[in-house]
Amino acid sequence: MCGGYVRQTPPKEYARLFRARGDFDLEPGYNVAPSQEVLVARNNETGERELALLRWGLIPPWAKDLKVGYSTINAREETVATKPMFRSAFKRRRCLVACDGFYEWSVANGKQPYYIHMADDAPFGFAGLHEHWEG
Repeated sequence: MCGGYVRQTPPKEYARLFRARGDFDLEPGYNVAPSQEVLVARNNETGERELALLRWGLIPPWAKDLKVGYSTINAREETVATKPMFRSAFKRRRCLVACDGFYEWSVANGKQPYYIHMADDAPFGFAGLHEHWEG
């Protein structure tokens, strides 16, 4: 997935879809981008599924600078379990990112975005990881 997606469904509907607790007063985002807050469903410390707002860009606990998150917006399926940057979060802190569609770019005839979404326009979630970082 590239660096932009759409979240227009109300958070209450994502809570129902993901069977999660919580609701947010959140405006739709038609071009949610790295470093912005994203709506996710995750398991909290007690194992209960909840909605949460997290900043897009994984910052590992050992990072000294917030800027690391700008380069860690996507993890590759082939290496997410083994790369030190993602390994711990992959084992323990997974989430679903609330989404209605995302953008992919074609450079065949100049740079052109394509909007990828469900055929019935239903909301969905894509896989995410989260960490706790104190800078």
